[in-house]
Amino acid sequence: MIKGSFNETMERLRELIDRENPSILISVGDVVSDNMIRHNIQPEISIVDNKIMRRKIEPIQVSVSQTLQLRNPAGTLTEEAWTIMQKALEEKTHTRVLVNGEEDLLTLIAVLCAPENSMVIYGQPQKGIVAVRVTEQKREQVRQIVDAMEVCESLK
Repeated sequence: MIKGSFNETMERLRELIDRENPSILISVGDVVSDNMIRHNIQPEISIVDNKIMRRKIEPIQVSVSQTLQLRNPAGTLTEEAWTIMQKALEEKTHTRVLVNGEEDLLTLIAVLCAPENSMVIYGQPQKGIVAVRVTEQKREQVRQIVDAMEVCESLK
């Protein structure tokens, strides 16, 4: 967890990126994606839902090569979310993943699908940001969380 103001967290994130040299940067959430872009930290994949704290906002301004859209209701991980995340990673181009629903749990998919040494960054409201370096150990922790989730037949 990197605590502090937007400027403080972005400065410390930049230092972390310089030190770790991640293979891919993935941002999850409108606020963290917007702040990264405003501080010239360009994620390869930005996962957004055009909402902050579940309130509609104007879409953030991000220069991307493509926008992929998906439906992911709150509190779920749909098969479509897995497919779109894999496609975004395969394309190897700056991509916005626009979620109709909620993007929060897509952090889990990003960690599981991203290559080793990628970095997934998401926000912690009123606290700061979290930067997860993708390792096999981190994937195993996330895999256990996903495996414990209940399957919702109505979304298949």
